[in-house]
Amino acid sequence: MTQYKIALLPGDGIGEEIMAEAVKILQLVDSRHDDVSFDLTPAPFGASAWFSHGSCWPEETQTLCDGADAILKGTIGLSHAESKKIPSDQSAEKGLLAMRRRYDTYANFRPVFLPGSLGHFSPLKPEIIGDGIDILIIRELVGGLYFGEKEAGINAEGLRYAREQLDYDENQIRRIVEVAFQAAMKRRRKLHSVHKSNVLKSSVLWTEIVEEVAPEYPEVEVHHVLVDAAATYLCLKPTDFDVMVMENLFGDILSDQAGGILGSLGLMPSACVGPEKSYYEPSHGSAPDIAGQNIANPYSMIGSVAMMLEMSFGMTKEAENLWQAMQGVFAAGYSTPDLSRPGAGVTLVGTDEFGDRVAEALDGMPA
Repeated sequence: MTQYKIALLPGDGIGEEIMAEAVKILQLVDSRHDDVSFDLTPAPFGASAWFSHGSCWPEETQTLCDGADAILKGTIGLSHAESKKIPSDQSAEKGLLAMRRRYDTYANFRPVFLPGSLGHFSPLKPEIIGDGIDILIIRELVGGLYFGEKEAGINAEGLRYAREQLDYDENQIRRIVEVAFQAAMKRRRKLHSVHKSNVLKSSVLWTEIVEEVAPEYPEVEVHHVLVDAAATYLCLKPTDFDVMVMENLFGDILSDQAGGILGSLGLMPSACVGPEKSYYEPSHGSAPDIAGQNIANPYSMIGSVAMMLEMSFGMTKEAENLWQAMQGVFAAGYSTPDLSRPGAGVTLVGTDEFGDRVAEALDGMPA
């Protein structure tokens, strides 16, 4: 039997509630497979950890993550008023950046998936959605503005200023571009490289590297698209996209916009993959305004479990089963109040009941 150690970082806000549903699924998967066992260990992380441990990523949590085979992370961040009590250089977001740097999780995978049957979730017109939206956004996660040198102060004219540096070298670009080409080969063999080469030198280099790698994947149809045009096409022609690859800042913005065309970031799980260790997390925020009300949909959290099963543990079939189970709950007419309102033609259930229904559907499938 193979035992996998999983660090559970529930985080803040609704993190505890949706993590409970992820644990429910992991325990079920464990029981369905005689050759696999999960060692699940929770630990503090995020803004709440700063108040309880004096750090958003305490040393004990770092030690746990160092020894884990994979990390499952919940949502982070508290209300604006509470977050202001934390020094800006010790914020929950800084703890997350430190985790990315420590494990070099350079490849962020965000599936943007909505079958035509669930098109009512999207704000887009049915004729735009067509048979459904199926995009994989791949974002470079450890370079660019977020990790460049930063300074702020008063300049010679007595004016406050801020300066942030955007750095990429060819090796950083090449490795994420290769990941994107490999992903495209497994899908519809169409790749959009998103850039701003009409303005940014970093994008000029990015485009050069894409063109250098492309001959190694002659089956993949490559398109170069400016980031502002990509934002427009995501709303007008989302079905034109298959795999999209981009640098850190562009990926942060466009992947959130992609959540918007689905109807909610609550429908977007993600994987953050490094050479030796990966972490998995929902793409949405901690929603402190609805925390503790049992109304948050755990789809993104459970979807992150599905990605972990496939990408870290090689359990591809069980991951497929889990995706089908989640989609089946929606297709059967169930949703949570954060995604649907009374009168929308669906049966509203709580966070825990949604998780129960996913577990029931999964348990009815062959392992």
